[in-house]
Amino acid sequence: MKSAYELALERMAAEGIDRPRDGGLDDDLKQRMAETRRKAEARLAELEILEREKLAAMRDPAARRQAEEQYVAERRRIEQARDRELEKLRGGSSVSGDESSTP
Repeated sequence: MKSAYELALERMAAEGIDRPRDGGLDDDLKQRMAETRRKAEARLAELEILEREKLAAMRDPAARRQAEEQYVAERRRIEQARDRELEKLRGGSSVSGDESSTP
């Protein structure tokens, strides 16, 4: 009986998708990526705690709605910054850095 991983590899091959690297990521890179995730999660947790406290004190529905929209925007900004940093660490080609624009 084939594992789910083996079945997925077969489907990928059938669709013409290259097989994932066997080497994987080195330990240093894994640690740096984990640290990036931990920092982002800490910032998100802090943001959520502060937001809860702020919303608990608000009574005006319009001000509450605006505060919630700001919270969502800030959360999205933190998540996008985390994702950009992870892509940079992976050496992803989808990240456009300022370093490549220097002559």
